[in-house]
Amino acid sequence: MTKTIGSHGPLSPQGYSRIPQGAYSIVAEVRAKPGKESELRTATLPLIERVRSDPKNLVYFLQEDRESPGHFIFYEIFANQADFEAHNAMPYVKDWFAKLPELADGGVKVMKMQILAGPK
Repeated sequence: MTKTIGSHGPLSPQGYSRIPQGAYSIVAEVRAKPGKESELRTATLPLIERVRSDPKNLVYFLQEDRESPGHFIFYEIFANQADFEAHNAMPYVKDWFAKLPELADGGVKVMKMQILAGPK
């Protein structure tokens, strides 16, 4: 299933109804070691398609700082913590984490959030 942004995609105003109040949201940050920006980007880009194809993933964005190449922010939403933990147990995620000691400066910083519903 492809997730799109637009007037009728999952992230359109109608698509937001797919995201339950209290959903498990992750904002994570990783920075490349100096000189490893391109290698970390190359290792990380395949995650987009893999994670978005996971039926338990509701939203996934990978972002890179325009002013600081190699500085990545991940935004992910899963219905609950168990779905997120199942995601982190996937072999391709474990493989990515295994590359970080060589590529990343200080590992991944993670904020575990919850989705709040807006006023009705």
